[in-house]
Amino acid sequence: MSFQWLTNYLPRGIYARAALIMVLPVVVVQAVVSFVFVKEHYEDVTRQMTITASREVRLVLSVIANADEATDLETLAAPVIGPLAMTVRRAGPGASEETDQKFWYDFTGITITERMHIQVPEVTAVELSNDRVVRLILNTEAGWVELLFDRRRVSASAPHQLLVNMVFFGVLITIVAFFYMRNQLRPIKRLANAAEAFGCGNVIPYTPSGATEVRAAGTAFVDMRTRIERQIETRTLMLSGVSHDLRTPLTRMRLALSMLEDEDRIPLERDVDDMQGMIDAFLSFAKGESEAEPEETDPIALATDLVANAQRGGQAVTMAEVDGTGTVTLRVAAMKRALDNLITNAVRYGQRAEVSVRLSDKSLRFRVEDAGPGIPEDMYGDAQRPFVRLDQSRNQDRGSGVGLGLAIATDIARAHGGVLRLGRSETLGGLRADIVIAR
Repeated sequence: MSFQWLTNYLPRGIYARAALIMVLPVVVVQAVVSFVFVKEHYEDVTRQMTITASREVRLVLSVIANADEATDLETLAAPVIGPLAMTVRRAGPGASEETDQKFWYDFTGITITERMHIQVPEVTAVELSNDRVVRLILNTEAGWVELLFDRRRVSASAPHQLLVNMVFFGVLITIVAFFYMRNQLRPIKRLANAAEAFGCGNVIPYTPSGATEVRAAGTAFVDMRTRIERQIETRTLMLSGVSHDLRTPLTRMRLALSMLEDEDRIPLERDVDDMQGMIDAFLSFAKGESEAEPEETDPIALATDLVANAQRGGQAVTMAEVDGTGTVTLRVAAMKRALDNLITNAVRYGQRAEVSVRLSDKSLRFRVEDAGPGIPEDMYGDAQRPFVRLDQSRNQDRGSGVGLGLAIATDIARAHGGVLRLGRSETLGGLRADIVIAR
């Protein structure tokens, strides 16, 4: 039997789920114990006590059975009601119209009323509106009679105290357990915050703490973070060294090419420039997003500066839309590189580009659109992978690059806790690239 549907009604957070796991058994146990005790043991005790009290009532009735209307019932039954601690008197007018009465929360009242009617047929009404006194209305041979005795003779008071104590101490222990559980879950929250921050490119201080299992998970996370940082550092140093080593022979090649005739020199210099661009792209990809610390930045000013720089370089780039004001925590150099890659790709493959920025209370969105052929929708995922060039969908006469532009932008967006989304431009008809970052 599948209980998958039940997950839709369960809380999402670990704190709420742990609270449910802790509180639910306590409530169920108290409910079951209360039900079993009240329905079984307490009802049995009440039934036995009521039967005993009904025998005493029948004894009183046997004493006053032959009394006439002028006889004082209390005086006549004094030898019996004295030791039994009961009170008997003639009922007032309207006694025949009285009915059973009890409070809604009186659990034993039902048992008392039922057993009294069964054991003493003369009883026409049982009044339990007073918690301390039981009042019976009886239709006897001597007329309508009212009989009173202590409530404690037909029901015990201890069970009520038990129920109150169960509820009180159950609530008290639950509150204490809540504070203890919060302390136990705090290390898990710290671990989650550290992992989330590291996924966004931030390294916050974290020391494993808490239970043994949580400490083990925290230690494993710290070791993993250290290995990843070491791997990133090694990759960056390696590619930086490769880039530096390759620049020397490229410089020698440029010097050698400068001595050739223009007819032979120009094509070879173009090849050398392409190689230099590839090396720079590899190095940029290796650096990723780790070259600067996050800082409060005006995203609109950042995008405006990039558009202005592109326009000064002769590129057909315009600022299409600006919406919102404020600052966002960004790695400025990394975000500039991501946007510059998107703008460069847009101009290369789409002749012209439009840049827009929208800043709201919940998110920041950079959008770059071009008028090129775009990318097929089923190839959006491949386009964001490193070293992938979609030659079938982009113009080759303007250079194909090395397939790192969108990959770099994707990595930088993820490092900021965001995402790079590709789509079809509704205004220009080409590719639309959105960097969306949650605030």
